[in-house]
Amino acid sequence: MGRDETETYITVPTFFKCPISLDVMRSPVSLCTGVTYDRPSIQRWLDGGNSTCPATMQILKSKDLVPNLTLQRLIKAWSDSVGGGSPDPASALGIPTAEEVNDSLARLSRLEKDDDDEEIRLEILSRIVRFVKDSEANREFLSEREDLVVPMLVDIVATAKKIELVLLAVKVLDTIIKKGDRERLSNLMLTNGGGGGDCLTAILLAIQRGDLESKIEAVRVLEVISSVDTKSRMTVAERDGILTELIGSIGTESDPNLIEASLSFLIEISKSKRVRSKLIAAKTIARIRDVLITEETTTSVVAVTEKSLKLLEILSSKREGRSEICGGGGCVEGVVKKLLKVSTTATEHAVTILWCLCHVFKEDKTVEETVERSNGVTKLLVVIQSNCSPMVRQMAKDLIKVLKVKSSASALAAYETKTTHIMPF
Repeated sequence: MGRDETETYITVPTFFKCPISLDVMRSPVSLCTGVTYDRPSIQRWLDGGNSTCPATMQILKSKDLVPNLTLQRLIKAWSDSVGGGSPDPASALGIPTAEEVNDSLARLSRLEKDDDDEEIRLEILSRIVRFVKDSEANREFLSEREDLVVPMLVDIVATAKKIELVLLAVKVLDTIIKKGDRERLSNLMLTNGGGGGDCLTAILLAIQRGDLESKIEAVRVLEVISSVDTKSRMTVAERDGILTELIGSIGTESDPNLIEASLSFLIEISKSKRVRSKLIAAKTIARIRDVLITEETTTSVVAVTEKSLKLLEILSSKREGRSEICGGGGCVEGVVKKLLKVSTTATEHAVTILWCLCHVFKEDKTVEETVERSNGVTKLLVVIQSNCSPMVRQMAKDLIKVLKVKSSASALAAYETKTTHIMPF
């Protein structure tokens, strides 16, 4: 939730902020160099094997941490005066300002690529995540700086040794790239680290090890990377483990939001004919079948059903895909079941699938029997009179004619036999 327009913005005194985290210090301690840090931040720095002062880079003669009680009292008095009685006034000031984010980005760009800087990167990216989550205006602010931000984040994804750092970088990328330059992100991701190996491996690990929100964000970033051209789709699809992981996310035991994100990604990469064959060979259709036979109709499941049928429609353009759909197991019944039950979009995808199987290719006559047995004819008659597109309405008429239902003669009175059809994929 964004800040209310009437909210008073608080300027934090510079010397109240830790030089590492840039947050208000809760437990200020001083090094022998005289520089004061928040204890958790400087302790992580020292525990990482560093022997210098982060701010001055002086060699530390002693690693003793001396509590700065005077500064602690000043921060407490200041926090009480601006906290409005909040039990934790410092936490209320955790959202950095745009100026502070600019400073954080500048600091991030100066960091060296070694283990010593991982904790500092975590601190900085955590602040940036809080910033972009706070309001749409903040997200727009960072998006306007994507020329600077995106290369740094991609570099972090490619080189970070800590999975937590990858998750934060992916979270920020997912937030700012929605309206940004997709081609730029794709090129950076797929050329960084020799053919995209490092970046794609890191994103796969984020999907495997992250929490639900992180998994969904990583999948969405993958979709963006794949959306540029055929080459990008093939590069992602051929990366070991990615298709297996995303296909495995499709199932009734998975969260609907993760299933939807995974389906969106698979739909994107299936624009490549070579990828379609890979998806069919990986038993994607069996996973879709399981989704289609579910009885749930919540809003999230509606979106999942629409995307499941769309992906199935795409895969039905391949002979091996049609063979898999017709091969039993209830896939055709699942398609018929969703006619008129979920949404207009789902119905149109379902009709197109049946049209391909029964009217265009006619490779398996048992499909017609399955459609009739599943009450498909009655549903198709209703589809003809629904608000679906003219093309889908014509497909429904074609199907009824193929099924040779005499009772449908009145519904077919306007049917034109000399019609040129165009495949929808």
